[in-house]
Amino acid sequence: MPLRLTTYYRGNDIPDLPGNNIFHSRELFLMYEAAPGYTPILIVASEGDKFIAKMLITIRRNTRFFPPNFIKRCEIYGTGEYLDEQIDQESIFGEILEHFTNDVLREAFFIEFRNLENPMFAYKYFRKNHYFPVNWLRVHNSLHSLKYAEERFSTSRIRQIKKGLKNGAEVYEAHSIEEIKGFSRIMKRIYSSRIRRYFPGFEFFKHMDTRMIHEGLGKIFIVKYKEKIIGGSVCVYSGKNAYLWFSGGMRKTHVLQYPGVLSVWAAIKDAYENGFEHIEFIDVGLPFSKHGYRDFVLRFGGKQSSTRRWFRTRWKWLNKLLIRIYV
Repeated sequence: MPLRLTTYYRGNDIPDLPGNNIFHSRELFLMYEAAPGYTPILIVASEGDKFIAKMLITIRRNTRFFPPNFIKRCEIYGTGEYLDEQIDQESIFGEILEHFTNDVLREAFFIEFRNLENPMFAYKYFRKNHYFPVNWLRVHNSLHSLKYAEERFSTSRIRQIKKGLKNGAEVYEAHSIEEIKGFSRIMKRIYSSRIRRYFPGFEFFKHMDTRMIHEGLGKIFIVKYKEKIIGGSVCVYSGKNAYLWFSGGMRKTHVLQYPGVLSVWAAIKDAYENGFEHIEFIDVGLPFSKHGYRDFVLRFGGKQSSTRRWFRTRWKWLNKLLIRIYV
């Protein structure tokens, strides 16, 4: 039976689909669709009346001066979700990849596949479509075998958590739009000093609250000191895993409260208490020997593993040059 690929550009057109991967879900599509600066695309593969795979592709406008904000980038988390264990996942992925790559590059300057479970998955199809790989690292905490959430934390981490709470910091889940707005404003300021890292605006989290948090698919945690928000984190849930999407704190102005530490601790503790098997830290950076954020999260007892990200740029000459460098 021939494979049929259907592309959806509007959430109202998407049918009820099976699956539990949040990064390729209708809920995330609707959130992106409602938030300014994002263009989601969902590709669904089917055979006859049976859905067998889906992939959510997101194009977003850059918000930094470099690269300039007229440049758009396309991001895909993982390599899609496959709804039938009997199918050849790599060949179906190859069909989807070829189907959308050239069309997306008319809108976006480059395409990035991130958070790959298997770094060797579909290698030949990426290369066939002129993508180039960059070595990367992932960090995750195993929670299923712990006696308590902090069991593998370093001694210094546990001491910092206790000190932060003793010195007046409070940590809890955000429940009101006012809290989410305050969280967004503070975190935007924190992330603005981080050259590579991106943080969306308030509208993104407002729609996240409507589309995902109310459905139990995500949470926002905030750290407060004297009624002022000084840090926080965002966690999303997919199957048996939790993913720490964003986190940070005003560590320079509130040293004694350790807001960055408390924001990560809140997400890990909540994931553990709700029975998730793992929590992964999204975007811990290139595999340099020293990396500030990665070193920071590893002190929470996580493990790092090698992976890769795949990229493709719009400019053919630049893409060929990068292929020669990285392949």
